[in-house]
Amino acid sequence: MTQMLSERVHARLHEAIMRGEYAPGAALKPQELAQQHQVSLAVVREALVRLVGEGIAVRLPNRGFAVPHFSDRRWQEIAEARRTIEPAMLRLAIERGDLDWEARVRATHHRLARTPVYVPEEGEYYSSAWSEAHRVFHRTLLDGCGNPVLLDTFDRLWTASELARRWSAQRTPERDGLAEHRRLEEVALARDADTAAEVLARHLTLTAAGLIACP
Repeated sequence: MTQMLSERVHARLHEAIMRGEYAPGAALKPQELAQQHQVSLAVVREALVRLVGEGIAVRLPNRGFAVPHFSDRRWQEIAEARRTIEPAMLRLAIERGDLDWEARVRATHHRLARTPVYVPEEGEYYSSAWSEAHRVFHRTLLDGCGNPVLLDTFDRLWTASELARRWSAQRTPERDGLAEHRRLEEVALARDADTAAEVLARHLTLTAAGLIACP
């Protein structure tokens, strides 16, 4: 029963943070959350610990919890890891990917381009449908590498960076993500590994830069 309650509270808090209901740096107070969700303090703490493990909450020195801030160094560390790993994976995918990989890249890019980025009922951040189409496109680009260890690393880094990605988009509304993804598809399918690696690295850099630039 406790596990089920913790799962429910975790899911609600995860969605609330991802949808921007808690501002960057906002405190996540266990006692208040326990009252709000009508569960025990232990249930809330278990849910918060899971959120910390997922990278969308942090522990404070006084044993409290909070949403990370824009300036949290971890965002830049994750971005650095992605810029190091993903362009190398894309080079391998371009080298090893077959015609089926090309077809899947085209199909996932088509879905991404046709999916609304924002929908009114989901607030100011990315829609859940677009977020999933975005993830699938990027993973499909890279899964041609054929290395499950690298792909597992991508999956972990992608999950850890989702909140930062949403904040960055909100702070840089002038960015043309549609054009960036179209360019990624073009150079990957042209089998231009050098340009593709550069385009992907720049794409990832712009996301990280959005967190430290003036909104």
